[in-house]
Amino acid sequence: MTDGQTAADLSAAVRAARGGNEAAFRQLYREVQPGLLRYLRGLVPAQDAEDIASETWLQIARDIRGFRDEGAGFRGWAATIARHRAMDHLRYTKARPAAALPDDVLVSVPGDADTADQAVTATATDAAIAFIATLPRDQAEAVLLRVVMGLDTRAVARVMGKRQGAVRTATWRGLHRLGEQLEQGHVEEIGAMGVTWPGGSTPRTTG
Repeated sequence: MTDGQTAADLSAAVRAARGGNEAAFRQLYREVQPGLLRYLRGLVPAQDAEDIASETWLQIARDIRGFRDEGAGFRGWAATIARHRAMDHLRYTKARPAAALPDDVLVSVPGDADTADQAVTATATDAAIAFIATLPRDQAEAVLLRVVMGLDTRAVARVMGKRQGAVRTATWRGLHRLGEQLEQGHVEEIGAMGVTWPGGSTPRTTG
């Protein structure tokens, strides 16, 4: 299925969900929740992400009848709600945005995968998200929104409240820093997310 077809299917589900169609709302949840949860795990401690995601969907269910697409689409709207709740949570708890990835986790990240599906599944692990979360917050968030949530630059700018140029810069710097830090198996995990490194290339392992 192409990106255009996916966007069209999501728009149809949004329209139906706004009219009270529960099946359409479940479709939205299935499509958006995985990326939304991974995005939150890059912003808040992992043990809090599930609760914030649940609060986000409660607000979405309450407010979806009044949803109007202002350029970021449903995914962008969901990410905006989740971000506000995550920032409120961090202010309330004075928690760190995310824990640094332990060295022993990096060592245990799988290397070669038998199939493309296994590689994609591996990128959904907490380890991969935590690795991105070691970037400065703006860079990590820009990469997560672009790569994990699948938003375009304009939508990311709306979610983060920044200019598109600032988002492009943060994304480039984040990817550039990851490209410098990732080695061998770690490169494969992040590269399988569909990340394009500065210069248009995807890093390769050296071993």
